[in-house]
Amino acid sequence: MSATVPTITLPSGEEIPSLGQGTWGWAERPQRRDSEIEALRTGIDLGMSLVDTAEMYGNGAAEELLGRALRDRREEVFLVDKVLPSNASKKDTIAACERSLRRLDTDRIDLYLLHWRGGTPVAETVEAFEQLQQDGRIRHWGVSNFDHDEMSDLFEVPGGTAVATNQVLYNLTRRGPEYDLLPWCRDNRIPVMAYSPIEQARMLEHTALREVAERHGVSPAQVGLAWVLRHDEMCTIPRASTPEHVRDNHAALELRLTAEDHETLDAAFPPPTGPSPLEIL
Repeated sequence: MSATVPTITLPSGEEIPSLGQGTWGWAERPQRRDSEIEALRTGIDLGMSLVDTAEMYGNGAAEELLGRALRDRREEVFLVDKVLPSNASKKDTIAACERSLRRLDTDRIDLYLLHWRGGTPVAETVEAFEQLQQDGRIRHWGVSNFDHDEMSDLFEVPGGTAVATNQVLYNLTRRGPEYDLLPWCRDNRIPVMAYSPIEQARMLEHTALREVAERHGVSPAQVGLAWVLRHDEMCTIPRASTPEHVRDNHAALELRLTAEDHETLDAAFPPPTGPSPLEIL
């Protein structure tokens, strides 16, 4: 019997799955499209109903493919999308959202994020998010790739404390957020969404990761995911292109890392000892 996907709680009180699915890289290879759709639907069947995309992915092609995949399953999914900072003015954010909705073939986005901070004052983007909420086009809004100082600045903006999440790069090889960003988000009850939890597979050959995986008889990817999922108020959105890969990701929910495992991983991937710039992929 497969593990039930646990949930985390948004500031609104709504619960979302702690393990979801990403679509970065989707629709880039025509021969993979049917498999990507099948993978997504397999994940939904397993309870991984948090699905993340962005207007940037494939210049909208990922959204279009996701719209096809969700045509008869939209009500089962908590849909996350992102607007580019080049579209972050009030007028352009609203227009970008409408374009995304058309590509997704849906009437609303559950969580709409500013992909990263650009030249537009964040207060103006927040105004756009509030307007989109009033119009029923989005249900929640948040940010992505915001560091500690940028989150503090956001809280000073009118309406800024309504932010629902911060989506950031976080995995064993990218532990910088642990020093100041994660504690700030925890203190302010802002859940974190971790992207690239296995570093786009680049860390999977590391000796320490393989050692822990062999200790439990699991894959290195499952160890990397279980390590991220140890946080109570963090969700993660690994990408998978096949149903088998999705099932492998889901199986990470059953893995419980021991104190010995954490010692091994901390020795190989040391936690930060001071502040560092937020890394972005």
